[in-house]
Amino acid sequence: MTFFARISAVVLIAILPALSAHATVHKKKAEPKPEPTAPELFEYIRGALLSLSPEDGVNDNLEVKFDLTSSVLTVTQPGGHCDEVLNALNPNNLVWDAFDPSDSRQTREKLVRLTMVSVAGKTARTCYDKAGQVDASVSSNRVRLLFSFAKAEQVKDFEENMTKAVKKLIVLTGGAPEKALF
Repeated sequence: MTFFARISAVVLIAILPALSAHATVHKKKAEPKPEPTAPELFEYIRGALLSLSPEDGVNDNLEVKFDLTSSVLTVTQPGGHCDEVLNALNPNNLVWDAFDPSDSRQTREKLVRLTMVSVAGKTARTCYDKAGQVDASVSSNRVRLLFSFAKAEQVKDFEENMTKAVKKLIVLTGGAPEKALF
């Protein structure tokens, strides 16, 4: 019987450290990544609009500003600027498309654009010419952000990340939250 007691003691001594080590190791859950703030999201969007800007002399994004108090994103291009009211936009209606702005007189760089529409009854944008006069020919119920197709194509997950950033900024500025419609 002492033989069995000795074998049991040896086995117990061999297994006990492994069991106790396994029982005491607890992995902590990773701290949740903090949600980006409105200024951080704006800086991301601004950086993309400027660094991925088309350079055709017409659709260039020359400057991008954001007024957090009024939720207005101002994009300046060679022909003037547009004030885009982010909290008037519907985050359920963001559409990406490739667009060729060439005309019969001039070939231009292919663009990728993000089009967003306003919530019914709200004005999404007001555009001004170089002289600061309202350009009534521009639709006020949608916003378009323009990027160089060739440059955007080189950025991994560009459209997906920009969509997330814009949707979050719309909500943080007081816009309607995204809803699953179907």
